Amino acid sequence: MKLVEYEGKDIFIKYSIPVSKRYGVIKELEEISKLNIDGYPVVIKAQVLTGGRGKAGGVKIAKNYEEAKKIISAMLGMTLVTHQTGPCGVKVEEVLIEKATDISREIYISVVMDRKISSPTVISSKEGGMSIEELARNKPELIVKMPVDVESGLMDWQARELAYKLEIEKELFGEFIKFAKNLVRVFIDYDASLVEVNPLIITKENKLIALDSKVIIDDNSIFRHKELLHLPDRESSELEREAKKFEINYIGLDGNIGCMVNGAGLAMATLDTIKLAGGDAANFLDVGGGANVEQITNAFKIILKDKKVKAILVNIFGGIMKCDNIAKGIVEAAKNVCIKVPVVVRLEGTNVKEGKKILSESGLKFVQADSLWDGCQKAVSLSK
Repeated sequence: MKLVEYEGKDIFIKYSIPVSKRYGVIKELEEISKLNIDGYPVVIKAQVLTGGRGKAGGVKIAKNYEEAKKIISAMLGMTLVTHQTGPCGVKVEEVLIEKATDISREIYISVVMDRKISSPTVISSKEGGMSIEELARNKPELIVKMPVDVESGLMDWQARELAYKLEIEKELFGEFIKFAKNLVRVFIDYDASLVEVNPLIITKENKLIALDSKVIIDDNSIFRHKELLHLPDRESSELEREAKKFEINYIGLDGNIGCMVNGAGLAMATLDTIKLAGGDAANFLDVGGGANVEQITNAFKIILKDKKVKAILVNIFGGIMKCDNIAKGIVEAAKNVCIKVPVVVRLEGTNVKEGKKILSESGLKFVQADSLWDGCQKAVSLSK
């Protein structure tokens, strides 16, 4: 689960991590009149799950009320296109309004899970404001890494060493040590895969402030954080959210060949083979190992809601489930759904001959395939 900036900062506040003064988060222009803004300038930030907002026009400073209204009016509803979103961009549905801060210096700091050493690791640099990828590419010598023990968190001596390497002023050592230890504690307590502050700033008044937040929490741990369950699913499309209700793993893609597969590994192989055959998949869809008629019916419905789909490839391996039972499910599901595009079916595994016979005698216009390669070639041809 990815949190937008203000949601991440809500967690920071609980852990005494200093952030900019917030005036509010609004979704409608009219809401600005309800905010108690006690002074300008203010910074207005688009709340979207992408980096590069500033360069794309998603972060702006307003010097007065009228300027703030003008910026918010233009920002709400706009499509923000960054290097991370691709050409389609992402729609801005809410903006964060904070007090603008005079910056003396910017620092980069994050906590990630380093899978090579199976440990959380603090990654930091005395130069912030740019992405860690950009730093690694242009100034790798400035990156400081510090492994952290999950049980004890960041030790005092480690935090002091970080402060020294980041050239933190002596007057701010104590404040920085507290900040760094609390940032690591957020990472551990919230089962995060990433907690990033970019930039952590030193103000002209010599104060530390987390100017931004990026928090990603392991989806498998959400049940342990009930306060996050009410947050909207901003990452998933409408179809992806609908698929979750039916316990179907679905990810929308850009192609025009709908895929229905059982098993994530087979699904990935199917997508690769479609590409090799000269086509592009419209989705990743795993109906799971125990797919029944209802599950297959729902999968067909979800695939067909994507108007880009020109053909469907059903690629099922009958292991625990037998191919004849799977074929019966496909036939029954197809009768329940209005399918107006060609459907290619490739079955393999236990009772495959019986399964193919059921498809042939169903009276429905299935195109059967003898192999994955054959199925992908037929699906690509029929999608054109």
